[in-house]
Amino acid sequence: MAAWRVATVVETVPETVHAVTIRLEVPDWPGHIAGQHLDLRLTAEDGYSAQRSYSIASAPDGERIDLDVVRLDDGEVSPYLTTDLEAGDLVEVRGPLGGYFTWEPADPRPTLLVGGGSGVVPLLAMLRHHAALDRPSGMHLVYSARTAGDVLHRDELAALASGPRAVTVTLTRDAGAAPPFRRGRVDRTVLAEVGWPADAAPRCFVCGPTPFVEAVAEALVGLGHAPADVRTERFGPTGG
Repeated sequence: MAAWRVATVVETVPETVHAVTIRLEVPDWPGHIAGQHLDLRLTAEDGYSAQRSYSIASAPDGERIDLDVVRLDDGEVSPYLTTDLEAGDLVEVRGPLGGYFTWEPADPRPTLLVGGGSGVVPLLAMLRHHAALDRPSGMHLVYSARTAGDVLHRDELAALASGPRAVTVTLTRDAGAAPPFRRGRVDRTVLAEVGWPADAAPRCFVCGPTPFVEAVAEALVGLGHAPADVRTERFGPTGG
């Protein structure tokens, strides 16, 4: 298991009403692969500690890493991270962790990314890395959010959607959804319309709540994609 490292908060950036990007500087960070995550630990003055796992939002780039944290009002950790954490504060991190749900730049195949809610975070790291390397292979992000106000990194996503990259955002609870957003859920019809056909053999990454992941993975296999090409990562309530 990776050792714990002390990380310094460089800045916190509000992304939505409920979400904040936390930028950390981690000395001796060994580097990560887009799609990996880390453990973050907070320790109180009385010695009580709590830790949570967070996907890394940033592309691999030196000793600075970004985390996108969504506040759970009844949570134990996320309210502190999104409200009280300030530049200069110290936290402990351990990682990078995970190797299955990662995008390898050397893979020449197109890539389909499908994220639900904060499940978009590791996929954002993949999209950012793809753009930084200017890879010619296609990459398409399909991102499902509740409302336009819940969309993380809205302006950046629009900028990343150029050249071989594309972004489709669907809103499930916004009756007034208008371009560039789509109204509705990510289902088989949407995936058939915006994704690559199965004979293109795209690598597919699906991340989000368990019901979302299972429905999308089933739809992709139903469209003819090989199960081995559909990689999934699920998350659920963790106490925040």
